[in-house]
Amino acid sequence: MMPEYVVLQVTLKEKFIGTGSKNLSELERVINEQAAKGYRLHTISTASAQSSGFGGGDRIQATMVFEKL
Repeated sequence: MMPEYVVLQVTLKEKFIGTGSKNLSELERVINEQAAKGYRLHTISTASAQSSGFGGGDRIQATMVFEKL
């Protein structure tokens, strides 16, 4: 039987002033949603990019691979 995987991306927006992400709850929601479907987080990687738009703040792209249990 072949393993089954799901790949999802979440963009985390960094605060303009200070440190920390403004939407970690979104990341947590995605992980819990996949766990409820019988998947476990297998791998996560991140890439960052600076935002030049109004409000500033950097963006972190989290790519997650979930494996079916």
